[in-house]
Amino acid sequence: MALYLGVMSGTSLDGLDIALIEQAGQLRLLATHYLPMPADLRQDLLALCASGPDEIARAALAENRWATLAAEGIAQLLADQQLTPGSIRAIGSHGQTIRHEPARGFTVQIGNPALLAELTGISVVGDFRRRDVAAGGQGAPLVPAFHETLFAHLGQRLAVLNVGGFSNLSLIEQDRPVHGFDCGPGNVLLDAWIDLKRGQPYDANGAWAASGTVNGQLLASLLADPFFAGTGPKSTGREVFNLPWLQSHLSALSGYRDEDVQATLLELTARSIVESLRSAQQDTQALLVCGGGARNGALMQRLSSLLPQAKVDSTAAHGVDPDWVEAMAFAWLAHCCLEQIPANRPSVTGAKGLRLLGAIYPA
Repeated sequence: MALYLGVMSGTSLDGLDIALIEQAGQLRLLATHYLPMPADLRQDLLALCASGPDEIARAALAENRWATLAAEGIAQLLADQQLTPGSIRAIGSHGQTIRHEPARGFTVQIGNPALLAELTGISVVGDFRRRDVAAGGQGAPLVPAFHETLFAHLGQRLAVLNVGGFSNLSLIEQDRPVHGFDCGPGNVLLDAWIDLKRGQPYDANGAWAASGTVNGQLLASLLADPFFAGTGPKSTGREVFNLPWLQSHLSALSGYRDEDVQATLLELTARSIVESLRSAQQDTQALLVCGGGARNGALMQRLSSLLPQAKVDSTAAHGVDPDWVEAMAFAWLAHCCLEQIPANRPSVTGAKGLRLLGAIYPA
């Protein structure tokens, strides 16, 4: 039996998810811990997603705070489970993405894994994405191989959808390698718009979006972005989809209601997912949803309406809590690194071949 911790901090910047898994034959989730992102650290990390003064020093200070926060959460989880650092084989730390531009040959996740190893007394595996980018890949999404591990036994034409700040699909079929790609914005624009207009961090259950009406002109303008016309492998981030991007499209409109913009952004998320799925996998039988989007009732209902032939459900229907799939994935990726198991999928990222992912920082 080997125990691993996974630490995930996504593009929504809402907090850190920490998952404890047991890797012994069948993978099991044993415990979880969530840490809200301190408001000032969130602002510092968000600011680093765009160019600004003194970036190197600001990034170094922010990642030290991120690592310290992660170490505090890990210590609390271990105390709750009455475990010692020596009982954990490794931490898989995703870090915080601040730039993702594979077309220019780079992706940047900060989180100071060396400091995290020092603070916890546990070996850390980090820097998972850059080896895939170095091999000509997108470096994202990395979770399809893990989704395949969890759900391939279901034996269906299956899609697994992760909806965090951005959405990505894993397509699992018995007669071909797992494939997948980013679909576009998940919650990132929904969160940004409700924060701007209502001072709320997210639209609980999609209630505000449900109160509005889709603006067809705005939706057509948003969907005309070249990203949506491309096929996988492809990935995206805040460099493409952000509040200024939305506002540039809104500048051509007049007389719109704020709740209608929210409804249109939810439709953009749903439509970009479903159109990507239809073009990549015919006759999908089941769509399993994880990430924060699985808690958005309005989004889940819209996905079901757009995919009448498929059963749309949360991963919880198959025993996997949707809130913890990504943190579990990075714990599993740490296991793969230490066991010398290639964990990227060229059919997903477009890399030249299978590669070992991650850099090891011993305790």
